[in-house]
Amino acid sequence: MQLPISLFFFLFVLFGQAYAIVDPVASPNNKLGLHILFPDEVGKAADIVNNHDQGQWGYVVIPIQSTDRNRDKWQHFLDKCKEHKVIPIIRIATTANGPHWELPSHYDMVDFANFLNELDWPTKNRYIIVLNEVNRNDEFGGKANPEQYADFLNLAIDVFKSKSEDFFMLSAGLDNAANDPKNSIKWSTFLDRMHSHRSDIFSRVDGWVSHAYPNPDFSARADLKGENKISSFESDLNRLQKYTAKNLPVFITETGWSDKYLSHKQIGLYYAYAFEKVWSNPQVVMVAPFLLSAQDGPFVQFSFLDKEDKPKEFVEEFSKFATIGNPQLPPINQIVIELPIASSEAEIISTPSSVLSLETESKRLNIFQRIYNKIVSIFF
Repeated sequence: MQLPISLFFFLFVLFGQAYAIVDPVASPNNKLGLHILFPDEVGKAADIVNNHDQGQWGYVVIPIQSTDRNRDKWQHFLDKCKEHKVIPIIRIATTANGPHWELPSHYDMVDFANFLNELDWPTKNRYIIVLNEVNRNDEFGGKANPEQYADFLNLAIDVFKSKSEDFFMLSAGLDNAANDPKNSIKWSTFLDRMHSHRSDIFSRVDGWVSHAYPNPDFSARADLKGENKISSFESDLNRLQKYTAKNLPVFITETGWSDKYLSHKQIGLYYAYAFEKVWSNPQVVMVAPFLLSAQDGPFVQFSFLDKEDKPKEFVEEFSKFATIGNPQLPPINQIVIELPIASSEAEIISTPSSVLSLETESKRLNIFQRIYNKIVSIFF
């Protein structure tokens, strides 16, 4: 006779429904990050943000365009992030059309969300930045539009969260130095108009992106304060306090000094001051200067690597601030299968093998075979 006794088996899988994002600073966090342009740069970036393994789990920021959804390529990138212990932050982008970036569509967001949700991520939080410097005309289809961006951001949050609650949604970093009304909208006006159009939009994002450049000329002293300095995130947060009660974590995904006007030694001193006095703010999660490598491109003045692909002098000072991060990793989700087990069978299963006879051991193997067959019938 079969008794109402159940034995629970837990099948551990590396996929399944996620539950929610986690506070990025709830556990030890390495603030160092770097902006990269290509997935194969992750190893070189890791050497800098993790200071050659003296630190762990720094960050890399990388753009992905709407025409670049190669699964093997991007899964390899995420696998390399896991191998090198760096946390990826992916900024979604459209495609360039002459002097400006195309406006995104609803279908772009759905495709991005489906594609990125199919990939295996190295950490529980899956960081997504929705576009870039959208208060500039050239970054938003030729004409900056706060109301349109607020709608688009709201849509992106809905679409990504419908795929997985582990997507950590970040709004676009703004160009806080933009002051030409013909080509841009002042950052504060842009935020005001976003809020006027969608009063809950800043409560819906999970974190805040800041482009904290030392302006003018990307060469201002590190100790100077202001809305266009390396402390510009403070101006952002002061503004946001009017719109939301959320204590938004800050992700500085672009910053850095130009070596066009400053020596590498001076830049190193500025980084030291910034990490000790400015970016030490506990609300700042990470700081990713732009850029690891410009090669021969227009951003060579910001590059951390020289034309011979070697670290510039200031990089050593930057890397000294690497620490051991310990982010929450993707959960191993439990699928519970309840199978009715007779009391006599339960007793056989719970008995140590060392005291079982050959006949009873054979019975136990038969029980496990039946359980295995049941699991296979459920999942396959």
